[in-house]
Amino acid sequence: MDNDIQNLFQDVYNAFNKRDIPGVLKSMAPDVRWPNGWEGGYVNGRKEVRDYWTRQWAEVDPKVTPISINKLPNGSYKVDVHQLVKDLNGKILFDGIVQHIYTMSNGLITTMEIVKEDL
Repeated sequence: MDNDIQNLFQDVYNAFNKRDIPGVLKSMAPDVRWPNGWEGGYVNGRKEVRDYWTRQWAEVDPKVTPISINKLPNGSYKVDVHQLVKDLNGKILFDGIVQHIYTMSNGLITTMEIVKEDL
């Protein structure tokens, strides 16, 4: 696995967990397609990702920790993550393992998918 890719994903998840939106957005293509795992559907572009996370974090407290990163035969990346989502009072809403599938172009994230079963 390329160290640059490992570092990119580690930086992305660290920034997300710190609620550093600009720190995550700099790793995304301007027209990124991102899953709206909280409300459903997708958001498109950095502004919609920013708005989505702002709404999400006003209601829930997610923490996502990468466990492994693997390059798939089609060139995308699968990141197994431990996802812990709590409400703002600390009640656990979800605690489990999910997979995030990323497509990259020119070193930037262009799409992300959430998968709950192992690929």
